[in-house]
Amino acid sequence: MPGEQPGAQGWVPSGADLDDLRRAATSCQGCDLHENATQTVFGDGSPTARVVFVGEQPGDQEDLQGLPFVGPAGRLLDQTLQEAGIARAEAYVTNAVKHFRFRQSGPGKRRIHATPDTWHVTACRPWLDAELAVLDPEVVVTLGATASKALFGPSFRVTRQRGMLIPWPGHEDEDAARQARYVVATVHPSAVLRADDRDAAHKGLVSDLRVAAEALT
Repeated sequence: MPGEQPGAQGWVPSGADLDDLRRAATSCQGCDLHENATQTVFGDGSPTARVVFVGEQPGDQEDLQGLPFVGPAGRLLDQTLQEAGIARAEAYVTNAVKHFRFRQSGPGKRRIHATPDTWHVTACRPWLDAELAVLDPEVVVTLGATASKALFGPSFRVTRQRGMLIPWPGHEDEDAARQARYVVATVHPSAVLRADDRDAAHKGLVSDLRVAAEALT
């Protein structure tokens, strides 16, 4: 709960590179999600990435393996990136929340994804800010509502603004270079896997990713 949890800022080392941040994140207790998750799942990818993909949180497989986007949604992301003309090896993938939140009816039962609360996203935001500060990407792609609201606020609607090249939501105290960056919001690959018309949803995701690809040319 907000009044009981300190948020991640106290665990984020200043002046750190990605490896330093990754090591520091393993001990983060900035919110209650660390209590039940197997481990912290930090971002992964090229340290010189021009494009960063931000999802919601780790899933079951990500929690077990300690890497983002290695489950079914990750495999679909790989496929759609290839179709859009973006090399996964040249990108960086991460999540707005670094621990898996889930429901489980009993020991040994399947762990069911549970959407992080706004507080969890806020508590974990220092890690995302630190990653983006080190990477300084040209384009950030937010995958799904949670990631998009983490950057733009609770009123943002992916359904209204997906597939658009949106100026980075900077603040007056940020430098001009950071304000010149862009964000493309789209659906999470897991939403494509759940869609009634999966083919149409797949094509829509690829179309949105191509907007990001074109911004990198």
